[in-house]
Amino acid sequence: MLNRPPMIRTDASNAFAHHTMQVRTSANIREIIHLNPDYPAKVKNGLEQLAAEVEADATIRMIEPLTPDYERWLASYTHREGDSWHHTDWLYAEHFVYRHIAEITRWWETGRDPFTPKKEEELASPTLRDLVERAATLRDRPLGERLDALLMLDLWGNRMDLSFAAVMAHGTHVGDDDLLVDDSVAALACLQHPGAIHLIADNTGTELAMDLLLIEALLDQPDRQVILHVKMHPTFVSDAIVPDVHTLIERFSSGKLGSNLIASGQSLVNAFESGRLRVIPDFFWNSALPMWDMPAHFHKTFRDAALVMVKGDANYRRLLGDALWPSITSFAAVLDYFPAPLVALRTLKSDPIVGLPNGTAEALDTVDARWRVNGKRGIIQFKP
Repeated sequence: MLNRPPMIRTDASNAFAHHTMQVRTSANIREIIHLNPDYPAKVKNGLEQLAAEVEADATIRMIEPLTPDYERWLASYTHREGDSWHHTDWLYAEHFVYRHIAEITRWWETGRDPFTPKKEEELASPTLRDLVERAATLRDRPLGERLDALLMLDLWGNRMDLSFAAVMAHGTHVGDDDLLVDDSVAALACLQHPGAIHLIADNTGTELAMDLLLIEALLDQPDRQVILHVKMHPTFVSDAIVPDVHTLIERFSSGKLGSNLIASGQSLVNAFESGRLRVIPDFFWNSALPMWDMPAHFHKTFRDAALVMVKGDANYRRLLGDALWPSITSFAAVLDYFPAPLVALRTLKSDPIVGLPNGTAEALDTVDARWRVNGKRGIIQFKP
């Protein structure tokens, strides 16, 4: 096992994490107030108080005890009790602030998603419609060719992150040098193996639409089951939760995203009703824990998988313990704890990165100082 570096902190030791907590996070909180004018005054005031506390580097408060995940957060909080928002572990601060948002908006009592207006805006976007139409044209291609093309579309759909406008500005246009690592051949070879395929989702909207169309193709394999893992409550503005999955499938099957998606929608409905498609939320994906601390039930379930697909930047950070490894460190070596073949599809929106060829990071530093965080580049990395 490799020596694991410490987790990234929200203080000045990491400029991007510090800026995220100091500026972007409070802006995202205040945007909820703006986009939900009908929210009760108590909710609006609570959100403004949280935004001000994050902005001012206040000491982090614990969530209230009358909630289903209090005990799950207690150990993480106790370990860091007394930390402030700009002086703690970044993975913890980012996830915990969205847990506070869920509490203030009374998610557990109302099912009220504070990010619904942003999600609906994305569902109506021309980018989503363009990408699903491109994916729909692949439906009659040979399965291997179709899966290869859908995997690439699914990767670049990860740019559509509602919490990060600068990344979304890149759209889905892909430059010749945007894909830094491409292990897609090795990953797709796993589809010849028996066992379920697990997809750990990231964003709803465009990216989740690509996830679902890739899942539809995967389910064309006889006796294949696909398990889609989503978050238990709204997080990071656009991260997928169970209702988002059903919303998109309904938009497919009703023709609201184009008549050429109706067959795909019905195929997904049938797969869900038969149990070949499962949609499983879990508190772990909302937690501040690295992947090597995943619950025993995941370790047992993943062990028998043909392939585990991990989507997006925050999930990639979780895989690496949200730490700054040398960029040439082997991806497979870092992931030696994981019990199954795994492929990570991610556009870069934060500093952690491994598995790059020698000299690549240094070369990119000379042409684009923000290549690690601006979402332009992507990776498909495989661990057998």
